[in-house]
Order: sequence, then C-alpha cells, then structure tokens
Amino acid sequence: MIGDPPAPLDGARELFALDPAVAHVNHGSFGAVPLPVRAARQRLIDEHDANPTRFVTSRLWQRVAAAREVTAEFCGADPAGTAFVANATTGTAIVLAAVAPGAGDEIVVTDHGYHAVELAVDEQRRRHGVRVVTAPVELGASEADTVAAVLDRVGPRTRLVIVDQVSSATAQRHPVHALADALRERGVPLLVDGAHAPGMLDRPVAGLAADFWVGNLHKWAYAPPGSALLQVAPDWRERMVPLVVSHSQPDGFPLFLEQQGTLDHSPWLAAPVGLDVFGRYGFATIQRHNVALAAYGQRVIGEALGLDPDALPDPGPEVPMRLLPLPASAARDFTETAALRTRISVELGAEPNVMWWRERPYLRISAQIYNTAADYERLAAGLPGLLRG
Repeated sequence: MIGDPPAPLDGARELFALDPAVAHVNHGSFGAVPLPVRAARQRLIDEHDANPTRFVTSRLWQRVAAAREVTAEFCGADPAGTAFVANATTGTAIVLAAVAPGAGDEIVVTDHGYHAVELAVDEQRRRHGVRVVTAPVELGASEADTVAAVLDRVGPRTRLVIVDQVSSATAQRHPVHALADALRERGVPLLVDGAHAPGMLDRPVAGLAADFWVGNLHKWAYAPPGSALLQVAPDWRERMVPLVVSHSQPDGFPLFLEQQGTLDHSPWLAAPVGLDVFGRYGFATIQRHNVALAAYGQRVIGEALGLDPDALPDPGPEVPMRLLPLPASAARDFTETAALRTRISVELGAEPNVMWWRERPYLRISAQIYNTAADYERLAAGLPGLLRG
C-alpha cells in the first residue's frame, strides 16, 4: 500500500528557478538556491564590483562574523568556535592538517563515507604512511551496533575517527552524539561529517561533544554553493592551521580561515537569507513534508521495480533521502553508476543520484519543498524499462 503523498507547500515551487521540465530528485547532492537568496547574493556581487576596495576594507569582516553568528546559531553551534569554509570537504582537509597524523598512525572511517573524504584520507595514507581503518556498518544498524562497530576499530594508534551524521552514500543517519561521548572517554578525536545536517536536522550540533563538525549550508539550508560551517572544540582551536596563510594569520581561528581578500564572500553573506524559508513555513513543517515525500517516492519507485517495501532502507523520521537497490546488472562499478545517472537524466528527464556501495548500485532520491509526487511517479514509470534496455 503506497498511500498518499503529502500536500505541496503553498508557493514553495515558485521559490526556485529550477527547470520545470525536469524531475529534480537529487537535492542532496548540490541543493537548489531560492530566488530571494540568488537576488541577495547578486546584490552583494554588484556592491563588490562597484567598489572592491570599499567592500573589502569597510566592514566586510564584521558582516561575515554576523552571518556566521546567525547560521551557527541555526545549527546549534558556537559562533565563536565556528568558521565559514567552502564546503565539508574543505573542512575535512583543515581538520586533517590540524590533527597531522604521521606514519603508523590510524584514521578510522566507516564504509558509508563520502567519496571525496575517502580520497582525502587515502592521501594521508599515500603521502604520510597513515593507516586507514574501515569500520563496516550495516544498513539499518542500531545505535548500539554502530557504536560497537566503530569502537571495535579504535586502537592505541588511532588519531582521528570520521563518521557521517547522515551518509551521502546510503542516506543512513549515524548516532554521532553517542559516538562522540564514547570516543571522548577514550581520548580519541571525532570529526563529524555533517554535510547534509544543516536544514535537514534541527540544530544538528546542539549538545554534540565532537572535536570537529562540518556541515554544508548549500544543501538543505537553502544557501548558495560555497557556504559551510566548521565547528571546532575549544581545546583544538589554538591548534588549527589554515590551508592558505594570508594576512589574518596572526588573528587565529576562525578569522584566518575567513579573511582573505580575494575570496568570494557573497555565499556566506547571503546564507542567512536562506533561513527565511524556514521562517516562512516553519522548520518542522518543511521537515515533515520532505521526509513524507521521500518515503512516498521510495515506495512508488520500489513498487515499480518489484522491490519488497518492507525491506527498503529507512533512515528514520528526520531524513528526507531514501535508497533503493538496483539490479546488479544496472552498473558494475563506480564509473558505470555515473553513466547510468546520465542515461536517466537524458532519457527520462529526471535527476536522481546513483550510488555505488558495497559492490552494487543503488538509486538515491531526495525530497525538497519544490518537489511533488509527479517527480517520483515519472521516475517510477520510466526506470524499469530503462534498466531492461
């Protein structure tokens, strides 16, 4: 029994410039910028281009700090211990530079990690002799089983653990609060990759005892691309190092990450405008709508593919992304998943994501306030035939 989809939110679709001829069901990858946020950013670009010297030297850093305070408080983070960065991958690189593991040291990750983060960690292995230890976590694993799986891989040479708050690869939510508490008892630093958390989860950093947390604002918090937050625990702030040393190096964290004159600061300054969408509809209303619509999409596509609805992964009542297993013949490796995604885009006019996890392909769909049931029904109608072709 598929059930009814949630009612659309009044005026939500009109907030975005998305092509109406396409079913955009991959919000989790790149987000989408509301029109008022685009307009705010354009005004900032125009202000900069009219007088670059005045823009940078008058009150830019105070404006950045004010935007950081608003967005950090939205996430439940400490504004004084938070810095704007370009994205979660950049934040991860900054943390790796601060932790600075050496030959024989270990970094523990799960097998749900984001591919770019996996590559960054592997670079530590290749260049510095760091050992990368992977903790396998099952789909649908309980909090206790997830914590046990990670702690089982932690040893005396562990210098950092990296865990997704919500996995990009599998849409699985992980118990990062429990992991942070357990690892703190062992004296092992934890980096929470919260790339999907801001705007998806309510105040995702509140009460989180992790040493590091990084979250993108451009995915679920309606900010422009290039806007993310990195929170650092007090005992690590003096040890942070920027990837690029510039004029604000003596000012320390967070200023030496934010104050570079040729950065495009417009995404950060426009980010608070995206939070107005939550003020218009209410955070809980948006979350309920998106989660219910993602669940509907999973069910209607799953039925079309002949999948058992009771066996489909369910990440819980706060995650508006869903995973569907595809036939093994649909793709045989990571490269072929990209080719399949392109075929779906071109032939079906739909934009989901196709993931490669544990040696098999999965379809990952997202739901956002601009989506309707028709987006998922289009994919359900065309995908079985495409996979047979």
